[in-house]
Amino acid sequence: MAHCEEGKPPRKQRPELAQILAAHAPQLNRLSPEQARVVSALSACRSAALGGHLQRCDRCGREQPLYNSCRNRHCPKCQSLEQALWVEAQAEDLLPVPYFHVVFTLPHVLNPLFLSEPRLSYALLFEASAATLIGVCRRRLGATPAITAVLHTWTQLLLYHPHIHCIASGGGLSADGAWICSRPNFFLPVRVLAEVFRGKLLEAFELAHAAGRFPISDRAGRALLARAAANDFVVYSKAPFAGPEQVIRYLGRYTHRIAIGNERLRAHRQGSVTFSYRDRKDAGRSKRKRLPGAEFTRRFLLHVVPRRFVRVRHYGLLANGVKKNRLALVRNQLDAPPCPPPTKHETWQDTYRRLVGKDPRQCPACHSGRLVVVAEIPRTWLPARSSSPSRSP
Repeated sequence: MAHCEEGKPPRKQRPELAQILAAHAPQLNRLSPEQARVVSALSACRSAALGGHLQRCDRCGREQPLYNSCRNRHCPKCQSLEQALWVEAQAEDLLPVPYFHVVFTLPHVLNPLFLSEPRLSYALLFEASAATLIGVCRRRLGATPAITAVLHTWTQLLLYHPHIHCIASGGGLSADGAWICSRPNFFLPVRVLAEVFRGKLLEAFELAHAAGRFPISDRAGRALLARAAANDFVVYSKAPFAGPEQVIRYLGRYTHRIAIGNERLRAHRQGSVTFSYRDRKDAGRSKRKRLPGAEFTRRFLLHVVPRRFVRVRHYGLLANGVKKNRLALVRNQLDAPPCPPPTKHETWQDTYRRLVGKDPRQCPACHSGRLVVVAEIPRTWLPARSSSPSRSP
């Protein structure tokens, strides 16, 4: 591990999510298999537990270990390169048209159904929101839009709040292959979207409940759905993105986000965790919240998605099987250049240097030598995890 420079004290470190989970997860009564995998993976990430390689500078001789990462999608330290590459790939599908940010929310009365069967509930939520956007857009504009949908399940305070963020093109392709634009600063009426969304989601839940797909009694299920039908389903549409660059920045921030990252953790003392959050009821001001460690851990683990569940999905013009031909048709109509060729295969070091602007093989001590692998560090413990470890920066 890297040593501090002689004569300088080590920099005070903030707490890390992995340390908090390792300390407080044993205090919880019961974890699901996937929650246990997340705790195990994050606790071992980039430590000697997962092994790695010993690197030595070919100029000054300084040695440092490079430990394997867990690659768990709930880990705040992992998948930065995968995320950047994914965003690059999505940028190739952007069209020279306005894009709108549409958010589908639902009343908390449905939370028991979501928590009892999250895989099914999240899938129904995706389908209802996408079907709503496509259906209303076809009726209002006579066109099918391009949609990227992202599942989030948390609030700033880590409370359970399933909702869908959508990036939708301002317009779409008509049945006869013509591009139809929406108004520049208006996509679709949110009241209409909310009503259609409520109907589609509740109908899907009623059918699933009638088929016995939720582990809840018939009476309790019908009561929950009746209470939900009496509530408003809120859909809101933000101002259009200011160009493709803003869409890309949004994709980078939102698509691979987890409930909370290390940058928001402020303290972990005497069994409590303090973290920062933005209070949207108070003009988005930054505030701090202190929770018992076990309660913080319980809240975080509520947002562990089912294993292999896809949190980012594409619909409309971006649906698999039709995307390539439809986007080419739209680009031809809009006189837009074709998609650039895909990036050639790179090592993670080359990708890191291209995206971050730093060479991970450069010695951080002398800044002129190169780090070369001189030995392998064996794994000392194999945690339960959902994907195999891999070297990462």
